[in-house]
Amino acid sequence: MLFQNLLIENAQEPADIRVTGGKFESIAPHLDPLPGEEVLDCAGKMALPPFVESHVHLDTCLTAGRPRWNLSGTLFEGIQCWEEYKPFLTKEEVRQRVNRAIRLQASGGIQHVRTHIDINDPKLTALETILELREEVRDYIDIQVVAFPQYGILSYPKGAELLEQALKMGADAAGAIPHFEFTREYSVDSLNICFDLAQKYGKLIDVHCDEIDDEASRGLETVATRAYETGMRDMVTASHTTAMHSYNNAYMIRLMRILKMSGMNFVSNPCVNVHLGGRTDTYPKRRSMTRVKELTAEGINVSFGSDDIFDPWNPLGNGKMRDQVFMGLYAGHMLGYEEIVNSYKFVTTNAARTLHLGEDYGIQAGKDANFVILDAKDWYDALNYDAAILYNYRKGKLIAKTAPMEKTVLF
Repeated sequence: MLFQNLLIENAQEPADIRVTGGKFESIAPHLDPLPGEEVLDCAGKMALPPFVESHVHLDTCLTAGRPRWNLSGTLFEGIQCWEEYKPFLTKEEVRQRVNRAIRLQASGGIQHVRTHIDINDPKLTALETILELREEVRDYIDIQVVAFPQYGILSYPKGAELLEQALKMGADAAGAIPHFEFTREYSVDSLNICFDLAQKYGKLIDVHCDEIDDEASRGLETVATRAYETGMRDMVTASHTTAMHSYNNAYMIRLMRILKMSGMNFVSNPCVNVHLGGRTDTYPKRRSMTRVKELTAEGINVSFGSDDIFDPWNPLGNGKMRDQVFMGLYAGHMLGYEEIVNSYKFVTTNAARTLHLGEDYGIQAGKDANFVILDAKDWYDALNYDAAILYNYRKGKLIAKTAPMEKTVLF
């Protein structure tokens, strides 16, 4: 199939793309159609590698208001609401919700998802179900599973055993939540357990780290040091790190040294971090988003995630990665022109690095023909006008499409 007149990743001049056998065969300013070849004239629309959702909780998706709403808007009431929902969990109930969410993501141009699954459940119902779904939908979307101990590794009965069991079952990454452990000592010990198990089973690591406004919450320094000392480096991700928003600058200067040395990744979840944070403040109220601008300036890999889709921690959410970039740029004071036009990388190439997708990600001859076409000429307009994802192609096969929006002003 031949795609004509595409603007690839903010390119100024259009190019044609030929896809053969599910691969990008050739990319050039002008390619002549072959006899009988299907041709799509894209008329100067933008093409990007598929979006990557680097942090979401598929097990909790689409549960907001059941059995009750999180009225305080805090992280901790959200956790309590989720605990009250757990008695309703069955494999079929989880399967139905997650299937709906996956298709919502595909319609938004997402092909790669890292999902955190609560394993503080002796039955591991959600984990087992989503591991099964991962295999069922792999032709359409990649699902990477993090074994996430919602209530802690040491502060929950047999938390370490459940984490190890989840990794044996096939979870791709080990998780931890140091700021929710009972003590600072538990916090450090839980991270050591997380790293030891990840290394034992050859897994990645993604830690819910310091997701709190408490500037004394400093699990990040332990995560970074362990990433550096074990040599795991970019196999390690720290998600949220919202306490960094409250760290004093003198401490931050010292911390930045080990963050750079560690080679680890960061994931910010702008919409939910801003929503949940600052809840104990009167005025001024903190934004509670990690220091994305400063981390990026230091060459540290940062990506954006949705975190939650209509669940106890987010009463809205549609899975669109554009919304995370839009909020992140505003909350992070990153609205310089170059910052705007390159911000798609937070949900494409940066996120692909976080998930360790490897060399096959991207629009380049010889790689899998995975890409999306947006109803805009560049990312600036796509972001500003919330452009539709017209086409989502996976190995050259169309898996989702959206009709262009027509607007008419009658005056």
